[in-house]
Amino acid sequence: MDTENIVKGASFITLGVLIPQLFHSVGAGPMFLPMHIPVLLAGFLAGPIIGSYVGILTPILSHLLTGMPPIAPVPMLPIMIFELFTYGFVAGVLYNRLKVNLFISLFGAMISGRIVYGITVYAILIFFNIKMQKPIVAVIAAIKTGIIGIIIQIIVIPAIVKFLEGKFADVGSNIGSK
Repeated sequence: MDTENIVKGASFITLGVLIPQLFHSVGAGPMFLPMHIPVLLAGFLAGPIIGSYVGILTPILSHLLTGMPPIAPVPMLPIMIFELFTYGFVAGVLYNRLKVNLFISLFGAMISGRIVYGITVYAILIFFNIKMQKPIVAVIAAIKTGIIGIIIQIIVIPAIVKFLEGKFADVGSNIGSK
């Protein structure tokens, strides 16, 4: 973890707390999945470790500062911590460590995150006996509710990654040339 990636991570956490507030203020948070984008970007642009931290810290800080994601009646906070951790980690591993294509890495992270979402719902049902949807129903409902956000992620994230990779490369080459 170098200073540049720590700064990127802090920036993505900030975006992950602020952007959802805009969407939740108009009741569109669950539909557009605004917290997912900064976490996925952190994995792609700063790697799996920073992506993991961003995935864990963003929902926790958001909850502490805004109350979202909620703990009750449905415990979305722990569900999102595990889901977003997975997004940041898998995106970072596939794209940065394994050098997998950007789109395949994105789909891999999104699918892995939803699997972990279901596993977390299952664990909450088993260990805490909280009244919730069954895991497969919860995952399908989350996908149906967030389909617009998923489509936006598929379109926007690759474009942002490619744009910012070019900008970061320019910054790095300018620093190296001085």
